[in-house]
Amino acid sequence: MQALFSGLIAIATAVALLPASNANAQTGIASHYSNLKVTASGRSYSAGDMVAAHRSLPFGTKLRVKNVRNGRSVVVTIVDRGPFIKGRIIDLSKGAASALGFSGLQKVHLSVIKKGNGRRGVRH
Repeated sequence: MQALFSGLIAIATAVALLPASNANAQTGIASHYSNLKVTASGRSYSAGDMVAAHRSLPFGTKLRVKNVRNGRSVVVTIVDRGPFIKGRIIDLSKGAASALGFSGLQKVHLSVIKKGNGRRGVRH
């Protein structure tokens, strides 16, 4: 009985040491937008704005985006849908990508600061 109890404690300790899954975090490849006029949320787009597109997060969601390579981070607001290219998790405005120190593609870590309400016409 004592061996069974010791085994259960060992399993419980191992599970406790596993990293917690975080539904509000994601790591993957980011790209940046080309020029467009209006986003899916109905908001006009300016390349210098700290905004982004995500496939599923509600419009208005605030994300911290961290460049895995250099450690730089910015806060962006989700105002559009995308990216629609396999393997990418977020499209950033050119201003956000520039602040993160990249153009093209870059591995990033996303963490949700505040979920949006999903309404169209969201302002950042």
